[in-house]
Amino acid sequence: MKNVLVILFSFMFLFANPGQAEELVTVKLVNYVGNTDELQFYLTGSYFSPDLLIPFSEHTRYRVKRKEGKLEIEGGGEVWEVENSFTLIPEKLDTHHVVRINRRPYLGAMTFQLEEQGSIRPINQLLLEDYLKGVVPFEVFPSWELEALKAQTLAARTYAVSHMKKVMDDTIQFQVYGGYDWHPRTSLAIEGTKGQVLTYENRLIEAFYSASNGGMTENNVHVWGGNPLPFYPIKLDPYDPKQPWEVTMHQIQIDVNQIDWDDPDYWENTVEKDEVISNSLKNWLSRKGYVGDIKILSIPEFTVSPKMNDSRRAVEGSFTVEFMIRLIDGTILFDQVAMKNVPLTHIRPAIGGTRFKSYLIDSLELKNGKYMLKGRGFGHGVGMSQWGAQVMGQKGKSYKEILQFYFPGTSIVNVYDKWNGE
Repeated sequence: MKNVLVILFSFMFLFANPGQAEELVTVKLVNYVGNTDELQFYLTGSYFSPDLLIPFSEHTRYRVKRKEGKLEIEGGGEVWEVENSFTLIPEKLDTHHVVRINRRPYLGAMTFQLEEQGSIRPINQLLLEDYLKGVVPFEVFPSWELEALKAQTLAARTYAVSHMKKVMDDTIQFQVYGGYDWHPRTSLAIEGTKGQVLTYENRLIEAFYSASNGGMTENNVHVWGGNPLPFYPIKLDPYDPKQPWEVTMHQIQIDVNQIDWDDPDYWENTVEKDEVISNSLKNWLSRKGYVGDIKILSIPEFTVSPKMNDSRRAVEGSFTVEFMIRLIDGTILFDQVAMKNVPLTHIRPAIGGTRFKSYLIDSLELKNGKYMLKGRGFGHGVGMSQWGAQVMGQKGKSYKEILQFYFPGTSIVNVYDKWNGE
């Protein structure tokens, strides 16, 4: 990553403008690229590379491949080889200069770097406000109330500025970023609040948000530990629509007694009752170090303790999964993972966060061989509820009122004034 930071510094110096103090954001592209040893890019506008003497041409399709520990660039009938990275810098920072990677457009500079595991990783460097225009329409619905979009913009900008010294990625681990795929309404919200961020006692906050808090906000300590922050109180949220959810899964996924072991295709013909949840369990087991083809047999125990924290969220539970593994030589092993009275943060990843959506649990029962888990909300619940902000906008609340409700005691300042030394 050192090369990227050096290039970023040069890029900032190159485009320094005394009248514009807007900073650059660095984003590692993971979400739409994945892990690959080959990708394509296409340029609109004039670009140059400070570390290569390659005449990159507009409207030429280039292919980048990993080859024997180096990068091979092919395009326009030519082939070049570089050590482990190269950068494309636009002649101007505007919407007329675009890098399309596998057809998805991005503004700003782009570094292509060969990672240790062999994947080619594009790293985008662009102006903060342009970055936000590629974030907000992917975090909320652009059709939402303009004041809700403005509130989301300030949360996203504050989060981005607080992570400015890091190399973020384009996934939910930071903020979902879709590149130069903008929407007029979200762009209007961004332009109408340019530079505005949230601070507390003259210090930038990390403006956390989630889709829905289920009607009750959460404190940062319960999610990440550390010291409780006053602008993340636990309180009832009358605006959040609560977002009820339900997970149903069979206790017995595969009846071992029904397997025809004499069938040469028995493994392929043996399938779990709940494919999606079983796949999540298999991925979870793989991350825990189990190697081989896995079949989920049963979930003999799944309970949630009645113990709750101050925000009424469940904190502990027990979970057991039984499974069989087929090794490379065909050997079948039977095993289980049992977790007794552990934090629910150990159990939720096994089932999957897009199904087990929060820890605001209303009920869990085993009936007719099925577990039925019901709850409310989607996400950690700290900070702003995105759906709650939309409801507040529908009720005529301004973005400042929305932010003051979800981040009480904070102030709005213009971060560009700070960068200008004001």
